[in-house]
Amino acid sequence: MDSIVCYSEEIDDFEETVREFQEQLEGFAFKKNSLGLIFAEEDTEFDEFYEVASKVWDFPFIGGTGMSMFLGEQGQRKNGISMMILTADDCQFSAGITTDLTYDNYKDEIKKTYDELKAEHASEIKLIISYGGMAVTRERVASDDLVYAISDVSGGVPVYGGTAADGFSFTGFRVFCNDDVLANGQVMALISGNIDPRFVVINSVQNRASFSYEVAEAKNNTVFRLGHGAFLEALKRENMETDKTDVLGVYILSPFLVEIEKEDGDSVEVARNLTTLNQVDGSGTFLGVVPEGAVLNIGVINRTDVKDSVARAFNEIWDDIGGDTKCRTLLCTSCAARFMALASDTMAETETYMGKLPEGVSLMGMYSYGEYCPVKGNNTGREYNMFHNFTFTILAL
Repeated sequence: MDSIVCYSEEIDDFEETVREFQEQLEGFAFKKNSLGLIFAEEDTEFDEFYEVASKVWDFPFIGGTGMSMFLGEQGQRKNGISMMILTADDCQFSAGITTDLTYDNYKDEIKKTYDELKAEHASEIKLIISYGGMAVTRERVASDDLVYAISDVSGGVPVYGGTAADGFSFTGFRVFCNDDVLANGQVMALISGNIDPRFVVINSVQNRASFSYEVAEAKNNTVFRLGHGAFLEALKRENMETDKTDVLGVYILSPFLVEIEKEDGDSVEVARNLTTLNQVDGSGTFLGVVPEGAVLNIGVINRTDVKDSVARAFNEIWDDIGGDTKCRTLLCTSCAARFMALASDTMAETETYMGKLPEGVSLMGMYSYGEYCPVKGNNTGREYNMFHNFTFTILAL
Protein backbone atom coordinates (compact mmCIF):
# COMPACT_ATOMS: atom_id res chain seq x y z
CA MET A 1 0.00 0.00 0.00
CA ASP A 2 1.22 3.49 -0.89
CA SER A 3 0.23 6.77 0.72
CA ILE A 4 0.81 10.50 0.57
CA VAL A 5 -0.12 13.44 2.80
CA CYS A 6 -1.31 16.87 1.66
CA TYR A 7 -1.91 19.98 3.74
CA SER A 8 -3.51 23.39 3.19
CA GLU A 9 -4.28 26.35 5.44
CA GLU A 10 -7.23 27.25 3.17
CA ILE A 11 -10.62 26.21 4.61
CA ASP A 12 -12.83 28.91 3.07
CA ASP A 13 -12.17 28.56 -0.66
CA PHE A 14 -12.20 24.81 -1.29
CA GLU A 15 -11.51 25.26 -4.98
CA GLU A 16 -8.16 26.67 -3.86
CA THR A 17 -7.71 23.90 -1.28
CA VAL A 18 -8.18 21.21 -3.90
CA ARG A 19 -5.84 23.01 -6.30
CA GLU A 20 -3.15 23.04 -3.62
CA PHE A 21 -3.71 19.35 -2.97
CA GLN A 22 -3.47 18.58 -6.69
CA GLU A 23 -0.14 20.37 -6.88
CA GLN A 24 1.18 18.38 -3.92
CA LEU A 25 -0.07 15.16 -5.55
CA GLU A 26 1.73 15.83 -8.82
CA GLY A 27 3.66 12.71 -9.80
CA PHE A 28 1.93 10.50 -7.21
CA ALA A 29 0.78 7.18 -8.71
CA PHE A 30 -2.78 6.25 -7.76
CA LYS A 31 -3.47 2.51 -7.67
CA LYS A 32 -6.69 0.64 -8.41
CA ASN A 33 -8.35 1.41 -5.05
CA SER A 34 -8.00 4.48 -2.80
CA LEU A 35 -9.29 6.04 0.41
CA GLY A 36 -8.95 9.63 1.63
CA LEU A 37 -8.49 10.42 5.35
CA ILE A 38 -9.13 13.99 6.47
CA PHE A 39 -8.26 15.83 9.70
CA ALA A 40 -9.13 19.51 9.96
CA GLU A 41 -9.90 22.36 12.31
CA GLU A 42 -13.45 22.57 13.62
CA ASP A 43 -14.51 25.50 11.38
CA THR A 44 -14.07 23.39 8.23
CA GLU A 45 -17.27 22.72 6.28
CA PHE A 46 -16.62 19.12 5.27
CA ASP A 47 -19.66 18.70 3.03
CA GLU A 48 -18.58 21.73 1.00
CA PHE A 49 -15.04 20.36 0.74
CA TYR A 50 -16.36 17.02 -0.50
CA GLU A 51 -18.57 18.72 -3.09
CA VAL A 52 -15.42 20.11 -4.68
CA ALA A 53 -13.12 17.15 -4.00
CA SER A 54 -15.55 14.58 -5.42
CA LYS A 55 -15.35 16.28 -8.82
CA VAL A 56 -11.62 15.49 -8.88
CA TRP A 57 -11.34 12.16 -7.01
CA ASP A 58 -13.86 9.32 -7.16
CA PHE A 59 -12.89 7.48 -3.96
CA PRO A 60 -14.48 7.85 -0.48
CA PHE A 61 -13.32 10.28 2.20
CA ILE A 62 -13.66 9.89 5.96
CA GLY A 63 -12.32 11.87 8.88
CA GLY A 64 -13.07 14.37 11.59
CA THR A 65 -12.06 17.47 13.46
CA GLY A 66 -8.93 17.58 15.56
CA MET A 67 -7.75 20.01 18.22
CA SER A 68 -4.58 20.19 16.20
CA MET A 69 -2.94 18.19 13.42
CA PHE A 70 0.54 16.87 12.89
CA LEU A 71 2.24 16.03 9.64
CA GLY A 72 5.52 14.49 8.51
CA GLU A 73 8.23 17.10 8.09
CA GLN A 74 5.83 20.03 8.57
CA GLY A 75 5.23 19.25 12.23
CA GLN A 76 2.25 20.42 14.26
CA ARG A 77 -0.44 22.62 12.67
CA LYS A 78 -3.30 24.20 14.60
CA ASN A 79 -5.28 25.42 11.59
CA GLY A 80 -6.12 24.12 8.14
CA ILE A 81 -6.96 20.77 6.62
CA SER A 82 -4.79 17.69 6.10
CA MET A 83 -5.43 14.76 3.80
CA MET A 84 -3.81 11.33 3.62
CA ILE A 85 -4.51 9.17 0.59
CA LEU A 86 -4.14 5.40 0.93
CA THR A 87 -3.93 3.59 -2.40
CA ALA A 88 -3.29 -0.01 -3.44
CA ASP A 89 -3.92 -2.57 -6.17
CA ASP A 90 -4.10 -5.43 -3.69
CA CYS A 91 -6.35 -3.83 -1.04
CA GLN A 92 -10.01 -2.90 -1.00
CA PHE A 93 -11.61 -0.01 0.90
CA SER A 94 -15.20 0.70 1.90
CA ALA A 95 -16.43 3.64 3.98
CA GLY A 96 -19.65 4.66 5.69
CA ILE A 97 -21.22 6.44 8.66
CA THR A 98 -23.98 5.60 11.12
CA THR A 99 -26.94 7.80 12.01
CA ASP A 100 -26.89 9.75 15.28
CA LEU A 101 -26.25 7.27 18.09
CA THR A 102 -28.05 6.72 21.39
CA TYR A 103 -27.79 3.98 24.02
CA ASP A 104 -30.96 2.49 22.54
CA ASN A 105 -29.73 2.23 18.93
CA TYR A 106 -25.92 2.28 18.83
CA LYS A 107 -25.33 -1.48 18.63
CA ASP A 108 -27.88 -1.93 15.85
CA GLU A 109 -26.63 1.11 13.92
CA ILE A 110 -22.98 0.05 14.12
CA LYS A 111 -23.86 -3.50 13.06
CA LYS A 112 -25.97 -2.23 10.16
CA THR A 113 -23.19 0.06 8.90
CA TYR A 114 -20.48 -2.58 9.35
CA ASP A 115 -22.49 -5.28 7.57
CA GLU A 116 -23.20 -2.97 4.62
CA LEU A 117 -19.51 -2.09 4.28
CA LYS A 118 -18.29 -5.66 4.72
CA ALA A 119 -20.60 -6.82 1.91
CA GLU A 120 -18.47 -4.81 -0.53
CA HIS A 121 -15.38 -6.97 0.18
CA ALA A 122 -14.42 -10.25 -1.39
CA SER A 123 -11.96 -11.22 1.37
CA GLU A 124 -11.65 -10.92 5.15
CA ILE A 125 -11.45 -7.50 6.80
CA LYS A 126 -7.97 -6.82 8.17
CA LEU A 127 -8.42 -3.33 9.67
CA ILE A 128 -11.13 -0.86 10.70
CA ILE A 129 -10.28 2.84 10.83
CA SER A 130 -12.99 4.63 12.80
CA TYR A 131 -13.75 8.01 14.38
CA GLY A 132 -16.63 9.11 16.56
CA GLY A 133 -18.02 11.87 18.74
CA MET A 134 -17.32 12.43 22.44
CA ALA A 135 -19.66 11.34 25.26
CA VAL A 136 -20.20 14.81 26.74
CA THR A 137 -23.27 13.77 28.79
CA ARG A 138 -24.63 10.61 30.39
CA GLU A 139 -27.03 10.24 27.49
CA ARG A 140 -24.23 10.07 24.90
CA VAL A 141 -22.70 6.67 24.24
CA ALA A 142 -19.30 6.27 25.89
CA SER A 143 -16.42 5.67 23.51
CA ASP A 144 -15.58 2.34 25.15
CA ASP A 145 -19.02 1.04 24.22
CA LEU A 146 -18.59 2.20 20.63
CA VAL A 147 -15.21 0.48 20.29
CA TYR A 148 -16.53 -2.71 21.91
CA ALA A 149 -19.55 -2.70 19.57
CA ILE A 150 -17.35 -2.39 16.47
CA SER A 151 -15.03 -5.08 17.78
CA ASP A 152 -17.94 -7.42 18.53
CA VAL A 153 -19.68 -7.14 15.16
CA SER A 154 -16.39 -7.59 13.31
CA GLY A 155 -15.25 -10.59 15.32
CA GLY A 156 -12.27 -8.76 16.81
CA VAL A 157 -10.85 -7.08 13.71
CA PRO A 158 -8.31 -4.42 14.86
CA VAL A 159 -9.93 -0.99 15.34
CA TYR A 160 -7.80 2.16 15.04
CA GLY A 161 -8.84 5.81 15.26
CA GLY A 162 -10.22 8.07 17.93
CA THR A 163 -12.65 10.70 19.09
CA ALA A 164 -13.04 13.90 17.09
CA ALA A 165 -11.95 17.03 18.93
CA ASP A 166 -12.21 20.81 18.85
CA GLY A 167 -10.60 23.70 20.71
CA PHE A 168 -12.06 22.61 24.06
CA SER A 169 -15.45 24.15 23.32
CA PHE A 170 -16.91 20.59 23.17
CA THR A 171 -19.48 21.82 20.66
CA GLY A 172 -17.51 21.92 17.39
CA PHE A 173 -16.27 18.34 17.00
CA ARG A 174 -17.65 16.36 14.07
CA VAL A 175 -16.97 13.26 11.99
CA PHE A 176 -17.83 12.77 8.35
CA CYS A 177 -18.00 10.39 5.45
CA ASN A 178 -18.15 12.14 2.08
CA ASP A 179 -20.94 14.74 2.44
CA ASP A 180 -22.50 13.23 5.60
CA VAL A 181 -21.43 15.19 8.69
CA LEU A 182 -22.42 14.32 12.28
CA ALA A 183 -21.37 15.26 15.81
CA ASN A 184 -22.80 12.09 17.30
CA GLY A 185 -22.19 9.44 14.65
CA GLN A 186 -19.54 6.82 13.99
CA VAL A 187 -17.59 6.77 10.75
CA MET A 188 -15.82 3.61 9.60
CA ALA A 189 -13.50 2.53 6.81
CA LEU A 190 -12.97 -1.21 6.31
CA ILE A 191 -9.78 -2.47 4.66
CA SER A 192 -9.18 -5.95 3.28
CA GLY A 193 -6.36 -7.42 1.24
CA ASN A 194 -2.59 -7.42 1.51
CA ILE A 195 -1.94 -5.47 4.71
CA ASP A 196 -0.26 -6.29 8.02
CA PRO A 197 -1.22 -3.48 10.44
CA ARG A 198 1.08 -2.89 13.44
CA PHE A 199 0.11 -0.86 16.51
CA VAL A 200 1.85 1.01 19.30
CA VAL A 201 0.14 2.43 22.40
CA ILE A 202 2.26 4.45 24.81
CA ASN A 203 0.79 5.88 28.02
CA SER A 204 2.24 9.21 29.13
CA VAL A 205 1.31 8.71 32.81
CA GLN A 206 4.49 7.80 34.69
CA ASN A 207 3.67 9.00 38.21
CA ARG A 208 0.75 8.49 40.61
CA ALA A 209 -0.80 10.45 43.45
CA SER A 210 -1.84 8.82 46.75
CA PHE A 211 -5.52 8.73 45.67
CA SER A 212 -6.83 5.14 45.52
CA TYR A 213 -10.48 4.03 45.91
CA GLU A 214 -12.61 1.07 44.87
CA VAL A 215 -15.50 1.92 42.55
CA ALA A 216 -18.59 0.87 44.56
CA GLU A 217 -21.29 2.06 42.14
CA ALA A 218 -21.02 3.05 38.48
CA LYS A 219 -22.98 2.97 35.26
CA ASN A 220 -21.25 3.24 31.89
CA ASN A 221 -18.99 6.32 32.15
CA THR A 222 -20.52 7.74 35.37
CA VAL A 223 -19.21 6.87 38.86
CA PHE A 224 -21.63 7.40 41.73
CA ARG A 225 -19.81 5.96 44.73
CA LEU A 226 -16.18 5.40 45.70
CA GLY A 227 -15.60 3.26 48.77
CA HIS A 228 -18.33 4.01 51.30
CA GLY A 229 -19.33 7.44 50.02
CA ALA A 230 -20.27 9.53 47.01
CA PHE A 231 -17.66 10.16 44.31
CA LEU A 232 -17.77 13.90 45.05
CA GLU A 233 -17.15 13.29 48.75
CA ALA A 234 -14.01 11.29 47.98
CA LEU A 235 -12.65 14.21 45.96
CA LYS A 236 -13.42 16.63 48.82
CA ARG A 237 -11.67 14.31 51.27
CA GLU A 238 -8.55 14.54 49.12
CA ASN A 239 -8.81 18.38 48.92
CA MET A 240 -9.50 18.30 45.18
CA GLU A 241 -11.65 20.68 43.09
CA THR A 242 -15.36 19.99 43.61
CA ASP A 243 -17.14 23.35 43.25
CA LYS A 244 -17.49 23.33 39.47
CA THR A 245 -19.68 21.23 37.18
CA ASP A 246 -17.49 21.21 34.07
CA VAL A 247 -14.10 20.09 35.35
CA LEU A 248 -12.27 18.71 32.33
CA GLY A 249 -9.94 21.70 32.31
CA VAL A 250 -9.32 21.33 36.04
CA TYR A 251 -8.38 17.64 35.87
CA ILE A 252 -6.81 17.61 32.41
CA LEU A 253 -3.35 16.92 33.81
CA SER A 254 -4.56 14.58 36.56
CA PRO A 255 -5.87 11.49 34.76
CA PHE A 256 -7.74 8.79 36.65
CA LEU A 257 -6.28 5.32 36.14
CA VAL A 258 -8.36 2.15 36.17
CA GLU A 259 -7.61 -1.49 35.42
CA ILE A 260 -10.30 -3.13 33.29
CA GLU A 261 -10.79 -6.87 33.63
CA LYS A 262 -11.37 -8.83 30.41
CA GLU A 263 -13.66 -11.86 30.07
CA ASP A 264 -10.73 -14.25 29.65
CA GLY A 265 -9.19 -13.18 32.95
CA ASP A 266 -6.68 -10.79 31.41
CA SER A 267 -6.62 -7.09 32.29
CA VAL A 268 -5.71 -3.74 30.72
CA GLU A 269 -4.96 -0.49 32.54
CA VAL A 270 -6.32 2.66 30.93
CA ALA A 271 -6.49 6.35 31.82
CA ARG A 272 -9.75 8.29 32.02
CA ASN A 273 -10.55 12.02 31.81
CA LEU A 274 -12.98 13.36 34.42
CA THR A 275 -15.32 15.74 32.59
CA THR A 276 -18.26 16.73 34.81
CA LEU A 277 -19.38 16.64 38.44
CA ASN A 278 -23.03 16.38 39.45
CA GLN A 279 -23.61 18.54 42.51
CA VAL A 280 -27.01 16.93 43.17
CA ASP A 281 -26.20 13.21 43.29
CA GLY A 282 -22.45 13.54 43.90
CA SER A 283 -21.40 11.60 40.81
CA GLY A 284 -18.59 12.13 38.31
CA THR A 285 -18.74 11.47 34.57
CA PHE A 286 -15.70 10.42 32.53
CA LEU A 287 -14.88 10.29 28.82
CA GLY A 288 -14.56 6.52 29.10
CA VAL A 289 -16.17 3.68 31.01
CA VAL A 290 -15.15 3.04 34.65
CA PRO A 291 -16.42 -0.38 35.81
CA GLU A 292 -17.73 -1.25 39.25
CA GLY A 293 -15.27 -3.14 41.43
CA ALA A 294 -12.23 -1.58 39.81
CA VAL A 295 -9.71 0.47 41.77
CA LEU A 296 -9.49 4.11 40.71
CA ASN A 297 -6.15 5.88 41.04
CA ILE A 298 -4.91 9.32 39.97
CA GLY A 299 -1.88 9.84 37.80
CA VAL A 300 0.18 12.96 37.21
CA ILE A 301 1.15 14.05 33.70
CA ASN A 302 3.95 16.48 32.84
CA ARG A 303 5.78 17.84 29.81
CA THR A 304 8.83 15.60 30.19
CA ASP A 305 6.73 12.43 30.33
CA VAL A 306 4.84 13.48 27.18
CA LYS A 307 8.06 14.03 25.23
CA ASP A 308 9.60 10.79 26.45
CA SER A 309 6.51 8.77 25.60
CA VAL A 310 6.55 9.92 21.96
CA ALA A 311 10.20 8.96 21.65
CA ARG A 312 9.38 5.54 23.11
CA ALA A 313 6.48 5.11 20.66
CA PHE A 314 8.63 5.77 17.60
CA ASN A 315 11.49 3.64 18.90
CA GLU A 316 9.01 0.80 19.33
CA ILE A 317 7.52 1.14 15.86
CA TRP A 318 10.97 1.39 14.24
CA ASP A 319 11.96 -1.82 16.05
CA ASP A 320 8.74 -3.49 14.90
CA ILE A 321 8.84 -2.60 11.21
CA GLY A 322 12.63 -2.90 11.02
CA GLY A 323 13.70 -3.17 7.40
CA ASP A 324 10.15 -3.72 6.11
CA THR A 325 10.23 -1.56 2.99
CA LYS A 326 6.53 -2.25 2.38
CA CYS A 327 5.59 -0.21 5.46
CA ARG A 328 5.10 3.28 4.03
CA THR A 329 2.33 4.76 6.19
CA LEU A 330 2.13 5.99 9.79
CA LEU A 331 -1.22 7.19 11.14
CA CYS A 332 -1.04 8.71 14.63
CA THR A 333 -3.46 9.84 17.32
CA SER A 334 -2.45 11.76 20.42
CA CYS A 335 -4.59 12.83 23.38
CA ALA A 336 -5.53 16.52 23.59
CA ALA A 337 -4.48 16.49 27.25
CA ARG A 338 -0.92 15.79 26.14
CA PHE A 339 -1.07 18.87 23.92
CA MET A 340 -2.14 20.94 26.93
CA ALA A 341 0.72 19.52 29.01
CA LEU A 342 3.21 20.78 26.42
CA ALA A 343 2.12 24.40 27.15
CA SER A 344 4.06 26.70 24.80
CA ASP A 345 6.24 23.85 23.52
CA THR A 346 3.57 22.68 21.07
CA MET A 347 6.04 21.19 18.58
CA ALA A 348 7.58 18.83 21.14
CA GLU A 349 5.80 15.70 19.93
CA THR A 350 6.33 16.29 16.23
CA GLU A 351 9.97 17.29 16.71
CA THR A 352 10.54 13.76 18.01
CA TYR A 353 10.18 12.29 14.52
CA MET A 354 10.88 15.27 12.21
CA GLY A 355 14.00 14.61 10.16
CA LYS A 356 13.96 10.93 11.15
CA LEU A 357 11.21 9.47 8.95
CA PRO A 358 12.53 6.92 6.44
CA GLU A 359 12.40 8.04 2.83
CA GLY A 360 9.03 7.35 1.26
CA VAL A 361 7.14 7.05 4.57
CA SER A 362 4.19 9.41 5.04
CA LEU A 363 2.75 10.44 8.42
CA MET A 364 -0.43 12.21 9.50
CA GLY A 365 -2.18 12.51 12.84
CA MET A 366 -4.33 14.59 15.13
CA TYR A 367 -4.91 15.50 18.74
CA SER A 368 -8.14 13.84 19.83
CA TYR A 369 -10.45 13.55 22.85
CA GLY A 370 -9.60 9.84 23.07
CA GLU A 371 -7.77 7.17 21.11
CA TYR A 372 -8.90 3.81 19.68
CA CYS A 373 -6.12 1.26 19.37
CA PRO A 374 -5.51 -2.42 20.12
CA VAL A 375 -3.44 -2.89 23.28
CA LYS A 376 -1.77 -5.97 24.73
CA GLY A 377 -3.19 -7.46 27.92
CA ASN A 378 -1.10 -7.45 31.09
CA ASN A 379 -1.13 -11.25 31.44
CA THR A 380 -1.47 -12.90 28.03
CA GLY A 381 -0.07 -10.39 25.56
CA ARG A 382 -3.28 -10.78 23.54
CA GLU A 383 -4.42 -7.61 21.76
CA TYR A 384 -7.75 -6.07 22.75
CA ASN A 385 -9.55 -3.23 20.99
CA MET A 386 -9.72 -0.46 23.59
CA PHE A 387 -10.53 3.20 24.09
CA HIS A 388 -7.70 5.21 25.67
CA ASN A 389 -6.97 8.62 27.14
CA PHE A 390 -3.52 10.23 27.64
CA THR A 391 -1.85 7.99 25.08
CA PHE A 392 0.15 8.39 21.88
CA THR A 393 -0.81 5.72 19.37
CA ILE A 394 0.62 4.68 16.01
CA LEU A 395 -0.81 2.58 13.21
CA ALA A 396 1.83 1.39 10.74
CA LEU A 397 0.82 0.08 7.31
